[in-house]
Amino acid sequence: MSAPHDLDAYDFELPAEQIAQEACTPRDAARLLLAHRGKGVAGHHRVSDLPALLPAGAILVVNDTRVVPARLLGHKQDSGGRVELLLTEPFAQPGDAMSGVRAISRSSKKLRVGQRIDFGAGIAALIREVPRGGEVVVDFEGAEDLQALLDAVGRLPLPPYLRGGEEHDDGADRVRYQTAWAREPGAVAAPTAGLHFTPALLERLDDAGIERVAVTLHVGPGTFLPVRTDDIRSHRVLPERFALTEPAAEQIARAHRDGAPIIAVGTTATRVLETLGRRGIRAGAGHTDLTLLPGARFELVCGLMTNFHLPRSSLLLLLAAFAGYEPVLAAYREAVAEGYRFYSYGDASLWL
Repeated sequence: MSAPHDLDAYDFELPAEQIAQEACTPRDAARLLLAHRGKGVAGHHRVSDLPALLPAGAILVVNDTRVVPARLLGHKQDSGGRVELLLTEPFAQPGDAMSGVRAISRSSKKLRVGQRIDFGAGIAALIREVPRGGEVVVDFEGAEDLQALLDAVGRLPLPPYLRGGEEHDDGADRVRYQTAWAREPGAVAAPTAGLHFTPALLERLDDAGIERVAVTLHVGPGTFLPVRTDDIRSHRVLPERFALTEPAAEQIARAHRDGAPIIAVGTTATRVLETLGRRGIRAGAGHTDLTLLPGARFELVCGLMTNFHLPRSSLLLLLAAFAGYEPVLAAYREAVAEGYRFYSYGDASLWL
């Protein structure tokens, strides 16, 4: 049976209490559902069991993007009304420009060109443009550069379902909502499959002969957007920036040439790999809007470790494209019945 194109077919019952609100401690104690592509569930494990579950000679491909505090909470100078900005290109590098910065805004009334927003600590923004919907273009003042601004008043952009998108007062999420290999700042959401790895687990994977290579994809605000088309074939993800170093390109190309199992840690690493599979495995940087839907061919990815995604989400569509509609939906129903925890701080599945 071919996969259905109707978005309703990718819905399932998910009790609200199974959407994880806190991270598992330690990270690798999270549950791991093992499944086979085209077949379904093969067993129930822990992430700490990975060294024994991965095929011999496998190479793990991870996303080393780092989440930046790109969420700003302020007030309109003229009315005092609350305003939230989520920067959509949070490069967070020294010297980043303070003018012409794009953001998604939330406020009780639509923002107007010329309005001034105060964020505290002497930092403010002037609304330069309001292109469409909730998007705005702003000019900041009060900090040396964008990195200094975010360090001073930025908040971690937690997913909106997670405690209302607020972070702990003690800043615990600033540590927990980063992967063990997070290095390149620029994401507004974490590549969440990577949140399960600990230094001890990485050492055991090294001892087992499992290679690891990093690619970079800066997760953008599109990760929060729902699929709005009834026919999934009309859905497209927003472009996101990615980069690949020369050593990483050589390592991935060698693995592909030698027939080594390439295991993507997360859907973001998957999208980079499959972009390379279509463009050629070469170093460089660019944008990708690759949308992987049921029926898509996978050129490089042989296995996928990923968290449990929400019903009707683009990430669930990607997994169904990789592993098969019926096996994935059946596995998700079993995961719900078995009490697995879903989404960013939830448990994981490994599809081989």
